[in-house]
Amino acid sequence: MSVIDIFKHSKAGGWEGNLRTLGINERLRLVPNDDRSSGNPPDSLVMFGPQRIGDAWEACARDDRQRDYLRLRIDDPSFARPITAALFPDDDGKSAQLMWRR
Repeated sequence: MSVIDIFKHSKAGGWEGNLRTLGINERLRLVPNDDRSSGNPPDSLVMFGPQRIGDAWEACARDDRQRDYLRLRIDDPSFARPITAALFPDDDGKSAQLMWRR
């Protein structure tokens, strides 16, 4: 997996940082989802300005050490296909690495 940015906790709750690849460098926010009434609702909404461009769900990695993370699915008409990424909080919980693998 490649680290494509470092996110920080947002003062309003959730996370904020950039989606940074060779062709993209845009500011994103992960906002906690307050409407969780439907089946399998996302835990957070991925926002680009006022637009919702994706969702994030809580997950748990079962690798050499068990750790919680957010699974992201981000889509935009300019993408060839949706981006699937993972946001792994650091041990201190103050920042998180956004990682991507094709």
